[in-house]
Amino acid sequence: MDNSIALLSATAISIGFMHTLLGPDHYLPFIVLSEAKKWSLRKTSIITFFCGIGHVLSSVILGLIGIAVGFEVKKLVAIESFRGNIAAWLIIAFGLVYMAISIRNLMKNKKHSHAHFHLGGESHSHEHDHHFKHTHIHEDETFNSTPWILFIIFIFGPCEPLIPLVMYPAAQNNIRGAIIVSLLFSIVTISTMMTIVLIFKLGLSKINLKPVEKYANLLAGSMILLTGLAIQFLGL
Repeated sequence: MDNSIALLSATAISIGFMHTLLGPDHYLPFIVLSEAKKWSLRKTSIITFFCGIGHVLSSVILGLIGIAVGFEVKKLVAIESFRGNIAAWLIIAFGLVYMAISIRNLMKNKKHSHAHFHLGGESHSHEHDHHFKHTHIHEDETFNSTPWILFIIFIFGPCEPLIPLVMYPAAQNNIRGAIIVSLLFSIVTISTMMTIVLIFKLGLSKINLKPVEKYANLLAGSMILLTGLAIQFLGL
């Protein structure tokens, strides 16, 4: 490995780590959804891993197509920026829809009482909710597609720093160097995503969240919405 590829490799590792660490969209959705939907550690890891694969692979493929077609770095970065806008709006939309459905389910679960009067003046009251048996059976099916929604969002989510890192060795006709840089960036990005998610998952398992458990889905939707807004309007 020549000095330029060694330097690019070190840069890819550091940028991959910082890019992921400073981007809450890389891990926050998995943390809050895992708690809200009570995913196991294994399921959380698998979903995070495959979303990470989709995230980095889409940028790698875009970079390879750009190399083959002869796009300039500036044009590829512009495409990545456009994809980033789409991903941010998808996160915002997902958060809003998740919140709306969570509020609807909370309203259905809200208990209230009715008074009943009988012949002779006798009366009694009882509590009930409007979450009927049929609705209850299908309650968890509302977001069975959540992992697929996340996967689609992460495919649109760009890895902007990867493009110039890959384009430099490609411009020198060093395909081996481009592959090495891409692999290192991808491995570090996915590993960092999974490590942060699992640390929070294990940490939250030690905390008593029973008092807010019924609001877990609403809180998850709110956090996802805020993450999307932060990305779109604060440039995180």
